[in-house]
Amino acid sequence: MSPLFLSNRFTYLIYFVVGGLLLLTAQAQAQRRLVVAPDGSGDYRTVQQALDALPAGQTQRTTIFIKKGVYKEKLTLAAGKDFVSLLGEDAATTILTYDDYAQKQTSQGQNIGTSGSASFFVRATNFSAENITFANSAGPVGQALAIWVGGDRVRFKNCRFLGNQDTIYTGGRRQYYQDCYIEGTTDFIFGSSTAWFENCELFCKKGGSYLTAASTPDTVRYGYVFNRCRLTGDAPAQSYYLGRPWRPYAKVVFFRCQLGLHIKSEGWHNWGKASNEATAYYAEFASAGPGAAGAQRAAWSHQLTKQEASDYTLKQVLGDWQP
Repeated sequence: MSPLFLSNRFTYLIYFVVGGLLLLTAQAQAQRRLVVAPDGSGDYRTVQQALDALPAGQTQRTTIFIKKGVYKEKLTLAAGKDFVSLLGEDAATTILTYDDYAQKQTSQGQNIGTSGSASFFVRATNFSAENITFANSAGPVGQALAIWVGGDRVRFKNCRFLGNQDTIYTGGRRQYYQDCYIEGTTDFIFGSSTAWFENCELFCKKGGSYLTAASTPDTVRYGYVFNRCRLTGDAPAQSYYLGRPWRPYAKVVFFRCQLGLHIKSEGWHNWGKASNEATAYYAEFASAGPGAAGAQRAAWSHQLTKQEASDYTLKQVLGDWQP
């Protein structure tokens, strides 16, 4: 057997081993999965420990499976820790919560503010969550966020968002909520994001008055789109507006939604500024239920025609990202 033949065989063996190791590494990265369990049966006992363990700059998705339990933690998923999925064991009993609120003071005697009150800060992109409850348990004490979402391409499926005033702060670019339950009192879905809500229940609690408070930038065509959602609640009849503009140019559209008795006939509020009526874009298409009162809506809002409604598809609203 010639030395050249042996050399070639050795080279091929090296290539085979190295190739196999690279393949295994790629598969491990693509299928990385961590487990959080409060009883110590997982990789980590707390959710923040698992988030801290993630590397910045990863391009393969990591799934963090969270076992049932109430996790009282103030959580942050840092910017750069992209492609993370949280998967709860059960939406009703996998609960991430904290109890900060805007008027709560720091050790320096300053209020932590609305944004600082969030139980969970999502600053990364390509984040998703499923079967989880995000909550703020401070109670009716003013602004108290369950979650602050600042990343792009963020998706929630079968999640619950529990709070009172300012439950969800949509601060990122594009978000998608599917089969979710969202409750609150005043402005409990608010912010600047383009966000699509599909088949969600929006529960308006007693003591509230406004469902949305969008602050859509004037350079963005779409703000909030609610498609086939149910507006329920225990609030009195004629007590809730569909929305008011936190900033000029706010954009909110309800498509084929079921509206309860608690929705006011006028539907929309200008936040005390007549100038907002010329810039905000508030619209409905095929609303149904006892709260649907198209002919009585604020004169500056819109009842879309079929042709106008055709401009609102998932692809048109979310662009090149299809969750």
